Amino acid sequence: MVLPVPPLKEPNMDNRLLEILVCPLCKSKLEYDRTTQELICQADKLAYPIRDGIPVMLADEARQTVPGRVVTPVDPVDPTTSA
Repeated sequence: MVLPVPPLKEPNMDNRLLEILVCPLCKSKLEYDRTTQELICQADKLAYPIRDGIPVMLADEARQTVPGRVVTPVDPVDPTTSA
């Protein structure tokens, strides 16, 4: 007898974790994109992946959200200058 396998459920981000996580480059608040499983930094135009429910907060692992344009991180203390 073969038992049905329940569908795999995407791991959800803990709301408390979302409240404390910030962009490692500019310290801006991140937005959670449930469909792509990414944390988005609007200031730096970077998307940090979430793998197996764990956010990968490494700049080298982030993808640019604006294709074809390298974005210089914004300094959170003085937004008119680069970090």
